[in-house]
Amino acid sequence: MSALTAAPPRTAAAGDATRLRRAFGAFATGVTVVTAGGASPRGMTANSFTSVSLDPPLVLLCVGRDAGMYRSLAEADTFAVSVLAAGQEDVARYFASRSRPAGARQFDAVGSLPGREGAAPLIAGAVAHFECAKWRTYDGGDHVIVLGRVLALDEAPECEPLVFHGGRFRHLSDRAPEV
Repeated sequence: MSALTAAPPRTAAAGDATRLRRAFGAFATGVTVVTAGGASPRGMTANSFTSVSLDPPLVLLCVGRDAGMYRSLAEADTFAVSVLAAGQEDVARYFASRSRPAGARQFDAVGSLPGREGAAPLIAGAVAHFECAKWRTYDGGDHVIVLGRVLALDEAPECEPLVFHGGRFRHLSDRAPEV
């Protein structure tokens, strides 16, 4: 059955959190580690990251209000986003775990670099780094939406990014799908 003749998807009430999460997971995303510096630096795995504008250069990320990163970003003037490479699943899992050490010690387990434009650490080996000044924040229900103005960036275009889809880490493929 081709995509053009497939049965329509099952519908459910938008309030069904399990189905909603699964449906959101149908959208493949990159995987990032968002970091904030200061007296107690913090990192957090996030896939809710996107470009917003080229002029001014803006990025967007969403952070749960119950996440430790929420307070860190509220107090920080700058933050960084490291777009993880295909071989960095362990880094993504580490920064998604709430059992990692607090403060600067959490960066001892992974390679990190000091940011040039702010105090936020950058993850070594990432496909790209964005150092940002917090520009605006907005209410996003159980999340806060943070817009950052890009102050500096680095990229390694020869590296493949880590991808998340359907609740699993994935790798890009240049193969065309069979029809």
